[in-house]
Amino acid sequence: MLGRRRSRIPVPPPEHANRARINDKIRSPTVRLIDEKGEQVGVVTVEDARGRAVVAGYDLVEVAAEAKPPVCRIMDYGKFLFELQKRERQTKAKAHKVDTKEVRLRPGTGGGDLEIKAKHAREFLAEGHKVAIMLQFRGREMSHKELGIEMIKRFTAMLDDVAKMEQEPRVEGRRMNALLAPRPHS
Repeated sequence: MLGRRRSRIPVPPPEHANRARINDKIRSPTVRLIDEKGEQVGVVTVEDARGRAVVAGYDLVEVAAEAKPPVCRIMDYGKFLFELQKRERQTKAKAHKVDTKEVRLRPGTGGGDLEIKAKHAREFLAEGHKVAIMLQFRGREMSHKELGIEMIKRFTAMLDDVAKMEQEPRVEGRRMNALLAPRPHS
């Protein structure tokens, strides 16, 4: 059987329970109506409200379903959905996302290399990122985990003025991990 070609037409999102009901989907016999200008009309039958919406050329949208009676507004439903999506995008954009950058070490990492890695970690912390220290053991190094702990402590001591230890070193297989977070500015 040959593969079926998919349509390029976007599938409309499913009707969710939290989405506002419109026009014929409104179940209440009476509603509190707000007209297209934003003025409150009062409590009317749902048929009368639908008739006003049709005359105005808009949709009847239930904006507060839990109210007694439900509040409905005469508006352009497509524009209403667009505004909702726009607000959601703005709140996502404003959400602060913290990235974790990783610095890899070995128990035998030399002093000069350690200073360079500390300099990079300092830059990451200055940008507001967390820094994960990953120390890799190979072969017989596994029997000297104290060297790994000492290496991580030496590394964190170099960054003590800009970072605090968020997660103490812990061993996971052949790796030892620790996490540094930027210190809050005073």
